[in-house]
Amino acid sequence: MNFVEPIRDRKKIALIKNLLRGQGRFRDLLLFTVGVNTALRISDLLQLQIGQFLDERGRYKRGFWIHEQKRNKRHEVTINHSIQEALREYLDAYPGVVENNEHFVFFNTKTNGYSEPIKRGQAWKFIVSICHEVGLPGNFGTHSLRKTWGYHARMQGVDLALIMHKLNHESIAYTKRYLGITDDELQAVAQRLNL
Repeated sequence: MNFVEPIRDRKKIALIKNLLRGQGRFRDLLLFTVGVNTALRISDLLQLQIGQFLDERGRYKRGFWIHEQKRNKRHEVTINHSIQEALREYLDAYPGVVENNEHFVFFNTKTNGYSEPIKRGQAWKFIVSICHEVGLPGNFGTHSLRKTWGYHARMQGVDLALIMHKLNHESIAYTKRYLGITDDELQAVAQRLNL
């Protein structure tokens, strides 16, 4: 597997969202928004169903739990304001998705209805394409969404132990490597601290 980058620039994240809105690509907008706001792996993202986002009356849920496919661990998904906003636009564009709670949110447009999700390769092409379209240098892929969450959590001062827990990593050392934290960077922090 190739190393992929997070999207470090918040302005580029906003640009991607606005570009997708302008192109009327509301399924892709929601995929991107849920991806960068939940830290889910693409295998888990693609299996999400509309009933996880809406209650039986069609109201937005605050969140839900899934069992991750890769590690079979529970993962809490919070439906924040950004996800709600993208979901609102998505539901306006695809009102038929709410007819069945088991409809896939990130449905394959080549099949009838919402009964099949897009494939991992299609999601990868979308992420690579949109990142290059907004001028992001580097290597991007589906894992960039998850890494974007981790990068921005770290930049906002979230403790590495909490990031490790959210990403369901086994160790702080792995989370450090995953986020690209080097020993030199940690030494530089210690040098600046000077209490």
